[in-house]
Amino acid sequence: MRIPFTQVDAFADQPFAGNPAAVMPLSRWLDDETLQRIAQENNLSETAFLVAAEDDGADFDLRWFTPGGEVALCGHATLASGHVVLSSGIGQERVRFRTRRSGMLEVARQDSIYRMSLPAWVPTPRPLPGLVSALRVEGVLDTQWVDTGYALVVVDDENSVRDCDPDLRAMAEEGDLVVIVAARGAETDIVSRVFVPAFGIDEDPVTGSAHAVMVPYFAEKLGRDRMTAYQASARGGRLGCTLEEDRVILTGSCVTVIEGTFLLP
Repeated sequence: MRIPFTQVDAFADQPFAGNPAAVMPLSRWLDDETLQRIAQENNLSETAFLVAAEDDGADFDLRWFTPGGEVALCGHATLASGHVVLSSGIGQERVRFRTRRSGMLEVARQDSIYRMSLPAWVPTPRPLPGLVSALRVEGVLDTQWVDTGYALVVVDDENSVRDCDPDLRAMAEEGDLVVIVAARGAETDIVSRVFVPAFGIDEDPVTGSAHAVMVPYFAEKLGRDRMTAYQASARGGRLGCTLEEDRVILTGSCVTVIEGTFLLP
């Protein structure tokens, strides 16, 4: 079987920045074990698999796999998938993806910028002593939780975010979690980093789904629905963020860096 393969740097306006994702359209769904092995072979933070939808409710069905397992939501691989579909010459300016655990997602194109709609996952307060200890950060202001497995630790200084050097083994022992550490920034409203060692990703470069958690939280703190964000990983990525009722709208650019064929025996 020959599967088209495109690697995209999402939330990036030049190669080698943002977050790389593999986008792989399929003619039909393969079994989960095969999808997982493909994601492990790609060895990227996410591989997105697309199958054309069989009804008018969506354009494609979409699933995401890390090297460690399937996830409930992945923003950057959704943005990358939208980039691949809308750059393929089909003449559309928007594409709708149906997902298994995050509902319907949409990516629209305006010139070189993509606009992506994600569900707003509003976090609630919860003590997270194990994760705070594993993060090894100072100045913790708040700890928040979303039942989809996202933990948000807010600190008082963006330098604490940038200098964070977590105990990843201890963090993984806390469970299958996406761990976000964030603060108010000087040049952007939010500065964050994201760690996902339980899924085989020590640090995720730019995480759209984490902003589906952070944007509702910081919208309340800032008293406004529009904000800017920077994820301070080694690659780095900038996002425009808007809270629209129960949706988080993220904007960013994408760059295609590899095109080819995956050969499946």
